[in-house]
Amino acid sequence: MAKELQEERKPLVIAMKGHPGTGKSTLAHALASTLQIPLIDKDDIRDSTFHLQQQSSSLLNDLSYEAIWRVASTQLLLGLSLVIDSPLSRRTHLDRLLSLSASAGARLVILECKSLDEAKWRERLEGREKSWHKPPSWEELEKLVKGYSGCTEYDVGDVPKMVVDTTAPNVGVAELVQSVVDFIASCCGRFPTCVPCTS
Repeated sequence: MAKELQEERKPLVIAMKGHPGTGKSTLAHALASTLQIPLIDKDDIRDSTFHLQQQSSSLLNDLSYEAIWRVASTQLLLGLSLVIDSPLSRRTHLDRLLSLSASAGARLVILECKSLDEAKWRERLEGREKSWHKPPSWEELEKLVKGYSGCTEYDVGDVPKMVVDTTAPNVGVAELVQSVVDFIASCCGRFPTCVPCTS
């Protein structure tokens, strides 16, 4: 009984993963709102580096990741569950999250957003508000993905992972959120006591 109670109190990290324009941020915001847990968005950090844009783009990207890891670490040490919205595009990013989760005794779940309907994905990407550090066109996205050289596709080991098609027909954000909540409840037993479970 004591062990079950301890498991319930473990913080949970819901780590978003996926290319730009796949609906990660929309789903991350909806999940954080539904579950009433903090959201740490890499774009918030990256947007604050605009005045440094003359510097190396990869340096600013690395700095943005370092900042979210530090903010996440503080929240986890406070015992809070959280959603981290970032592309999680490299295995080293997952390794850092695994380390943070382990040091805080937290559970980690990965939610990968994909857009299997390429036309809808393109429409979403090109119709969103422009940002200086996000691909503004489909051609720029293709160039970005090509530059990854396949490193975004890596084995997550035994970390529970759910892949969500954010362009599935007749499936809204509320349905996606519910399917994620159900998935987390099934693989983690249930949410920590500070997180309301809607299932």
